[in-house]
Amino acid sequence: MRVKREDVIGVVIDLQERLLPHIQDSAALELRVARLIQGLALLEIPLLVTEQYRKGLGPTVPAIADALRAGGAGAALDGAVDKLSFSAVGDKVFLDQLRTRRKKFVLLFGVETHVCVLQTAIDLIDLDYIPVLIEDCTGSRHPENRRIAIERMRAEGVIITSAESILFELCRVAGAPQFKALSQLIK
Repeated sequence: MRVKREDVIGVVIDLQERLLPHIQDSAALELRVARLIQGLALLEIPLLVTEQYRKGLGPTVPAIADALRAGGAGAALDGAVDKLSFSAVGDKVFLDQLRTRRKKFVLLFGVETHVCVLQTAIDLIDLDYIPVLIEDCTGSRHPENRRIAIERMRAEGVIITSAESILFELCRVAGAPQFKALSQLIK
């Protein structure tokens, strides 16, 4: 099934100051996510941002916040959903934001893969959305938890892909105006 640009939204899940440093290979993950956000901005893909219990885990890390603002998604960051539910879908504000966008495909990336990302994906399926996991832009504290969660999501019907793959799928053709900038971004 092809993921179509006009029918997609991205969700940045819980990339927060007191959580991200505990994630395996967090520095590399942060760079990959920032690059993905830049690519999605080039393609004008709308984004939503969640933060798990902001009071305890802090705001979105500066590098991701900067990427969101630079890409024109500052409003998504300013309107980040401060959730207590592990699943973003369990938060009414998030669900209202998602529903008003009227998109079919939901790109999921962030942390932790086996908790908030997994539960969000499963709940999206229950609501007839098609979750798309950007696997190389997710992380967990322990790699085994991440691996098991990805297996479960695959079994549940989540589309599994990578940042580079989804960016070029959304771009569709080398002649698209964004192609050259995307090519430079992923080098």
